[in-house]
Amino acid sequence: MQADVVYRRLRDLIVEGRYMPGERLTELSVSAALEVSRTPVREALRRLEGDGLVEGTGRGVVVNALSPERLGHAYEVRAALEALAAGLAADRQRAGRVPPAELDDLERLASLLEEVTAAGDLDRAIALNREFHRGIAVMAGNPIALETLDRLWDQIVISTRASLAAPDRPDTVADEHRRLLRAIVQGDRELAGRVAGDHARATRTTLT
Repeated sequence: MQADVVYRRLRDLIVEGRYMPGERLTELSVSAALEVSRTPVREALRRLEGDGLVEGTGRGVVVNALSPERLGHAYEVRAALEALAAGLAADRQRAGRVPPAELDDLERLASLLEEVTAAGDLDRAIALNREFHRGIAVMAGNPIALETLDRLWDQIVISTRASLAAPDRPDTVADEHRRLLRAIVQGDRELAGRVAGDHARATRTTLT
């Protein structure tokens, strides 16, 4: 149980940018920072290495960042999985299997994300954007797609956080989110998948 807690806490710290790519983590330093023994830290670091978030160096581990080539591959997979998730969510909506409250939550998230982005709160915008897209993946009802997307999002955020800036196309991003939601509400699998995939690929191009 303690190992799970330490794993989640350390993972969150890495994804939130408290530990940056290339930074060395040792069992001693992490156990001191989290005020726990070294045993659960050792297990947590092992799991994080399996997730691709840290890499062993022989003297502890360092926070891992994807190379530009692997980042491109990650975005290709993200685009495909988010297109799948959006299509599945539209299917479930058309079948009457999506509670209206879930759609209302996504509408509120989209509106809040627009406000936070306009205010220039980049850290919160990153978190809300992920929450929005994750909400669609949850709505899809495919736990394997959700788990894979979670792992990809972690790696992508760690690898790009330092270079992220407020979007230079906020209105376009907001419009893409709105179009995606409309397609899901309408139960249009093909359109939802196309908008989701195009949106992920467009995000990738802003990082080149």
